[in-house]
Amino acid sequence: MTLSGGAIAVSIIGVITAGIITVVVTIAIYNCSKAKVDMEMYLQREDKGGRQNVPLAGTADVEMGSMSVFIQGVQNERPVRFTSQQLHSFTRGIAHKIGSGGFGAVYKGRFPNGTPVAVKVLDSTLGRRAEERFMAEVGTIGRTYHINLVRLCGFCFDVSVKALVYEYMENGSLDRHLFGSPLERGTVDIGFNKLHEIAVGMAKAVRYLHEECAQRIVRYDIKPENVLLGADMAPKVSDFGLAKLCDREDTHLTITGARGTPGYAAPELWMPLPVTHKCDVYSYGMLLFEMLGRRRNLELGVNGRESQEWYPRWVWHRVEAGETDAVLARALEAGDVEDMEKAARMCKVALWCVQCRPEDRPSMGNVVQMLEGDEEIATPGNPFAHLAAYNAGTLSGDTTMESYGSSGFTGR
Repeated sequence: MTLSGGAIAVSIIGVITAGIITVVVTIAIYNCSKAKVDMEMYLQREDKGGRQNVPLAGTADVEMGSMSVFIQGVQNERPVRFTSQQLHSFTRGIAHKIGSGGFGAVYKGRFPNGTPVAVKVLDSTLGRRAEERFMAEVGTIGRTYHINLVRLCGFCFDVSVKALVYEYMENGSLDRHLFGSPLERGTVDIGFNKLHEIAVGMAKAVRYLHEECAQRIVRYDIKPENVLLGADMAPKVSDFGLAKLCDREDTHLTITGARGTPGYAAPELWMPLPVTHKCDVYSYGMLLFEMLGRRRNLELGVNGRESQEWYPRWVWHRVEAGETDAVLARALEAGDVEDMEKAARMCKVALWCVQCRPEDRPSMGNVVQMLEGDEEIATPGNPFAHLAAYNAGTLSGDTTMESYGSSGFTGR
């Protein structure tokens, strides 16, 4: 059979085209394989700290590398689930204990890349209560990100271990610096200006939880033990084991059992009264008093400097008598006279935050503006007027009354 000239031409063109496609595919496969190898080498060297000194082969490789690093970074922002074996590995057998609380102990660990972490191992004997705290923490702090909230890096949940892995805050908790001995405080001395910065940072964190999250988060347990300080003494609110998610439209919250810590918990948490997110505002105000006085609001025992006097009422009595300077002088013992205005604002804000009626307390957004001097602060009313009814009741004596002011609404 004789082929025509046209058929021969088509056959030649087909062979040439197939050859070209084969060459192109071969080159593409080679380039992809080379890019993959380069990427693996790049990431391995990056883990060893060599990112800036190990350029990739070409522009395409650089783009792929940048995207891979970007995606990895996004994934790293989400809490990671660790196995118990991994947890034992980066805590060296859960051996370096740095603290403890009612729901477990905290250990220091270190990721393979050298990043220090704090690992809270929940007490397994608590059963369901431990699981509830675990779910509260992961379900709230695990879905948030704010510069003044401690970051949840990951968690472990299996039969043998239930743990939460947080970023490590090297300067410990605020209570150590406010009430601790010189040995406990170490070489860090917090002046009043820094205390004011810490107060503003904490207020911004709670404002974020109340006003800026997709769902409002009510913290319930704001106290100095739950405020951690980083290398530059920047504050981060921690421990969300009692936190609760709620819709913004909800005017009142449903809670089961008492929440919060005696001395910081709002009256409505311990009485048959409606509960709102303003309970966090009350706790924050109680914390402000302790920052102003650099002392516990109620100090019991022979070493109590104020002889069992409840500090918030002492502050109100001084303000009511026109002796605010007595309060500010104590706050500025280690500070500067120029900080007098900031101290006066903190004093007024604290009194507003602990008003008995939740609707009389400011929002945390207003608190931030008042502390930063962006909003005028009206003269607060007596936040403890509701306690006067007890003077003629079964309670008698000034010391008993002061103690009741601190703990009568907190379950003690």
